[in-house]
Amino acid sequence: MIVLGIESSCDETGVALVETAGTQVPVLRAHALHSQVEMHQAYGGVVPELASRDHIRRVLPLAEQVLAEAGCRLPDIDVVAYTRGPGLAGALLVGAGVACALGAALGKPVLGVHHLEGHLLSPFLGQDPPQFPFIALLVSGGHTQLMQVEGVGSYRMLGETIDDAAGEAFDKSAKLLGLGYPGGPALSRLAQQGDPAAFKLPRPLLHSGDLDFSFAGLKTAVLTQVNKLGGELQARKADLAASTEAAIVDVLVKKSLAALESSGLQRIVVAGGVGANRLLRAQLDAACRKRGVRVHYPELALCTDNGAMIALAAAMRLQAGVEQARLSYAFDVKPRWPLDALAGA
Repeated sequence: MIVLGIESSCDETGVALVETAGTQVPVLRAHALHSQVEMHQAYGGVVPELASRDHIRRVLPLAEQVLAEAGCRLPDIDVVAYTRGPGLAGALLVGAGVACALGAALGKPVLGVHHLEGHLLSPFLGQDPPQFPFIALLVSGGHTQLMQVEGVGSYRMLGETIDDAAGEAFDKSAKLLGLGYPGGPALSRLAQQGDPAAFKLPRPLLHSGDLDFSFAGLKTAVLTQVNKLGGELQARKADLAASTEAAIVDVLVKKSLAALESSGLQRIVVAGGVGANRLLRAQLDAACRKRGVRVHYPELALCTDNGAMIALAAAMRLQAGVEQARLSYAFDVKPRWPLDALAGA
């Protein structure tokens, strides 16, 4: 079975082909990605209308590129998958519309996929795929969640952010430091030149006794330091960036370890854009090594939004029998769609 996946939830257009064989993990045949970062830089963030229009321009050329790279023709596709949500409504509608139109033209079934499920399952495309069950730390955009994963479609929420997510904390702190867009990667690069102990920043909810997250207070603490430094900010910017990154990572690592301990599981998957963070990987690897816990990440190229994870999630749902692709081409999108509500979708 060959699955074409289309991702268009925010500011990246992704298209990919995966192929399944029996019960084996699906294999990535080809994928292509276009990032809109350069277009949105002038505005300091994603402009939804511009994002939607750019998806319209990019999705079909990317599909042609992927088919050519994989040596496939349109009739070879068995299922067309697309991101149904969560995300920007207009951007989601582009991918859903193209996927359903393509499915109708080919007479092939279509399947809407949960964006976060794509991230959660993306490490299965790596060199070291995980095995069920495991704890999942999802750190993607506006989402920071810890989940217990028993299998495809079986997800139990253990904790989530009650305000700003980790990715938002990176981006908003970077903006306060004048680092531009996208802020998270820029802050992490600058942090490598600074002292993570230079500023004593809060670790919100670190000792709350539960697995929820909160990063809004950290952002406020960064703002307070920026105002205190005034004209000295430029000279201390790297130290403040390093201290901010250290605070975020400290919370993510310790909450993840607490989730492992409470569940009794010995395997954790980290997925989403923040999963590419160098410090997070280093500290989580070191902590888990001491405890004999296995850690799995997506390939770095698949940490951000991409079509490969959408095609993979569709293929794995079909393999597991938890969902059927349909020859029905009326579609809707779900800009807000909790992952733990997926079973009732």
